[in-house]
Amino acid sequence: MNGRYAIVVGRFYEDLAQRLIAGAQAVFTEAGAGEADVFDVPGAFELPMAAKLCADAGYTGVVCLGAVIRGETDHYDWVCAEAARGIQDVQLSTGVPCAFGVLTVDTLEQALARSGGDKRDSGRHAAEAVLALVTLRDRLA
Repeated sequence: MNGRYAIVVGRFYEDLAQRLIAGAQAVFTEAGAGEADVFDVPGAFELPMAAKLCADAGYTGVVCLGAVIRGETDHYDWVCAEAARGIQDVQLSTGVPCAFGVLTVDTLEQALARSGGDKRDSGRHAAEAVLALVTLRDRLA
């Protein structure tokens, strides 16, 4: 896979961020793309802007990673919805594939299981999605 790839990651949950990054980086390495550049932001809400900056800077694809764990207020709903919408807006407006690898879960246990634990590896899946979209875009060009 030729090109430069970026990973933008919300660091609010640092241990989860590291696990998600590891999964995504493994995909890029296995695909022969080398390691992606990693850019940190405070949380999931900031991911769309970081993705837009990377897309505008010429990255071939952007993997957006992070975690939002439900709390006692509706803040969870706003952050999840706006992060997803913003990331989708970036890829549709720029043509640069951006994957939503943000865990949106009720508990830390669920997040651990989806960040390279027993159920799935959302970092890996997001990187695979970016590579699939880059392949499709290139094939149709």
